[in-house]
Amino acid sequence: MQKIIADLKRKQQIFADDGANVSMLRILMADGTSANIIYRCMRWCATHRLGLVAYFFQWLNKFMNGCVIGSGAKFSSGFVIMHPVGIVINSKVIGGHNITLESGVVIGDEKGKSPYLENNIFIGSGAKIIGQLTIEDNVKIGANAVLTKDAKYGSTMLGIPAKAYLKNNKGTNL
Repeated sequence: MQKIIADLKRKQQIFADDGANVSMLRILMADGTSANIIYRCMRWCATHRLGLVAYFFQWLNKFMNGCVIGSGAKFSSGFVIMHPVGIVINSKVIGGHNITLESGVVIGDEKGKSPYLENNIFIGSGAKIIGQLTIEDNVKIGANAVLTKDAKYGSTMLGIPAKAYLKNNKGTNL
């Protein structure tokens, strides 16, 4: 329950940072919140050896929200799904605090190896993160980017294949 509350508060903060001070009731009704809550219920069941019930929650998330999150996927507090449709997350994925996902994100394995996400990461719509790689703290991954290599601290990853986008002190691209 603590992680659900932390997820909801973080989502509320994201809305506030965008200039929309909304109530917790509005956050509960927002797109993606049910996917978050169902994921947390599934994860709780999986960790308490209630595999059949966890599978039910996984199926429910797929049916209600159009997303598939493996029961072994582990995300710390502050996990936020903004728009759940098309999200697919492999069971072996591990994510830290404050991970935000938009619609159509795929985080999958390659040859049995899955990504590791550190903290404070934003993943834009349609982004794909595949294979054994690490996404370090404070990374932003742009819409439709395809990440197959590590993303270093504070970078913004764009393109296919994704590459770090940097700005100099004057705000222009390097």
